[in-house]
Amino acid sequence: MNIVVLEGSPNRNGSSNFLAERFADGARESGHTVRIIDAAHAHIAPCTGCVSCGYEGPCVQKDEMEQIRAEILKADMMVFVTPLYYYGMTAQLKTLIDRLCAFNSSIQRKHMKSALLAVAWNSDNWTFDTLEAHYKTLVRYLNLENCGEVLGRGCGTPGMTKRSKYPEQAYCLGKSLI
Repeated sequence: MNIVVLEGSPNRNGSSNFLAERFADGARESGHTVRIIDAAHAHIAPCTGCVSCGYEGPCVQKDEMEQIRAEILKADMMVFVTPLYYYGMTAQLKTLIDRLCAFNSSIQRKHMKSALLAVAWNSDNWTFDTLEAHYKTLVRYLNLENCGEVLGRGCGTPGMTKRSKYPEQAYCLGKSLI
């Protein structure tokens, strides 16, 4: 399977990207191809809502989204990776997701697999409620098959994350993919 991992963390060495690495390790060990895209540092402009794409054509904006689009459309699975920022995904990942509108139908027709990897400092049981709701809405709208979620509560620093159970969960999720 061809997997594209969409990292939304502005901290390249942060906890969520560490989970992404562990996921990728497991997936590669199971024979999958993994392409990690640093969405947080890519040059992607926000969607302007001009609808020049007709929801399936090329976007009028000329930025790195065209290359990301090609990678997503070659993939069989998208993995969304983000630290929790005010109970949602980062603006960087959300910007990329908003730009999916230029090829929604292509994604929907593919019936891709998906997963969510996220971390938060907060460890309350409700910490990820809004992020999970948004992710599940994306899964439904884009006709994705959710293969799993790793939601790292109490992962405020990379050290905290590395000592937690979540890196192993991310690795096992990647390893378990069929």
